[in-house]
Amino acid sequence: MFIGDEARAAVSAAAATARLASLAAGGSLIWASHAAWAEGTAGIATAACPPRLVAVRSHGPARRGAVSRLILRWEAAAAGGQLFPVLDADITVVPDGEQATLIGLDGVYRTPPGAGLDPVLARQAAAATIGSFLGHIAGAITDPACGGDTGRAAVRPGTSAVSSP
Repeated sequence: MFIGDEARAAVSAAAATARLASLAAGGSLIWASHAAWAEGTAGIATAACPPRLVAVRSHGPARRGAVSRLILRWEAAAAGGQLFPVLDADITVVPDGEQATLIGLDGVYRTPPGAGLDPVLARQAAAATIGSFLGHIAGAITDPACGGDTGRAAVRPGTSAVSSP
């Protein structure tokens, strides 16, 4: 399913891009991914052994004009051990005035193969996972002293639509 979300951070786009690069290089992006996966999938029992997030890959951010983009992929392992992509997304950093930035995520979120999840429940879990992830990222960009452990306190959620080199 296609999914998107955005949050507004009270920092310049240049600072946000630099902080996003630091998160990707320093491991906080991985921490935020695992935390969001746990939070978003906590209420879903897909099988006797639910899939777990095992790989987080990113590339960037790369800047084009005023917009920066980081490419992200999450992979999970099903009960049998086979890997499958769960999320392929772009995280964008777009100026919103001189001292504010919109941090967006647009991507494709996949449910585990053979999970047989109700489509409404799957969409709710995907939205919760992505919202949590974006909240962690935007919070860390807004207040880098917090590192990856930010929760969503520093972020005003926006709209929701239904480190490798």
